[in-house]
Amino acid sequence: MQILYSDDPSWVLHEAGEFLASQPVLHNLILTLLDQRVNHPQPGRYWLAREGDSVSGVAFQSPLKFYATITPMPFDALAAVVDAIVDSGVRLPGVSGAAAPAAQFAGQWTERTKSAAVPLQGQRLYEAREVQKPEGVNGRIRTAGLQDRDLILNWIFAFHDDIGQYGMDPTANVDQRLPAGMYRLWEDGEPVSMAGYVGPVEGVARIGAVYTPREKRRRGYAGACVAALTEQLLRRGLQPILYTDLSNPVSNSIYRRMGYRAVAEVLVYKFE
Repeated sequence: MQILYSDDPSWVLHEAGEFLASQPVLHNLILTLLDQRVNHPQPGRYWLAREGDSVSGVAFQSPLKFYATITPMPFDALAAVVDAIVDSGVRLPGVSGAAAPAAQFAGQWTERTKSAAVPLQGQRLYEAREVQKPEGVNGRIRTAGLQDRDLILNWIFAFHDDIGQYGMDPTANVDQRLPAGMYRLWEDGEPVSMAGYVGPVEGVARIGAVYTPREKRRRGYAGACVAALTEQLLRRGLQPILYTDLSNPVSNSIYRRMGYRAVAEVLVYKFE
C-alpha cells in the first residue's frame, strides 16, 4: 500500500479520476470540490491510497482549517492514510465520510494521536431517478439572477445560523454560481424559498442551499422548489442527489415522498 500526497487538485484528478468516476454519486462531494479547486484555487491537502496501479481511496482537506473528507476505502488503505497524515505532522480538526469508513478513520486517528473523536452529525445521501411534485403549493420556480445576489447571500447566512455553521463566507461560491444559473427561487408573490445545485460532475448534480425564511415555513415552499429543480435536472439527463441531516425527520420524509431514495449514511467526527 502506497500513500501519495499532493497539494495540487489537478494531479488528484489525473491520478484518481477513474477511481472517483467509478462511483460518481458516492464520490460526488470530492469530485465537485476538486473541480472547484482546479477552477478556483484554494490551499488544500490531498492523499491517495494506491496499491499497484489501482487507487483505492482518497482523502481531501481544503480549505486547510476544514475537516477532512474521505471516500470509502479498505481498512488497510484507511489505516495507512491515517498513519501518513499523522506522521507528516498535520493535525486534522475532524473527518467526514460514509458511516463505516468515517468511524474507522476516527478510531485510527484516536489511537495514533491519543486524542478523542466526538460524533458531530449524521447525514443521509439521497438520489432521485424520478420525481413526484407536491400538489397544492402556491407559486412557481424561477432561476435566480444577479439582481437576487443580496437575497441569496442573506438567506445562505441565515441558513448557516440555523444549523450552527459559523465562520463560513459563502460570497465567493455565490458569485461563481449565480451567473451560471445554479440557484432557484420559489415565488409566491415574492421570493419565499430557495434551492441551488453544484455541478454537474460525471453526470451528477448535488442539490443544496435549501432555505425558507421562518415566517414562510410550513407552506410546502421548500419541497416544491426542490421538486421543481429536481425535475429540471432530470430533464437534462442528470442524476440529482442531496444530503439531509438525519436529526431532521421532516426533511427526510419530504424528500422520500418526492422520489428520493437513500444511497448511504454519512458521519462527521470532531477531533479533540
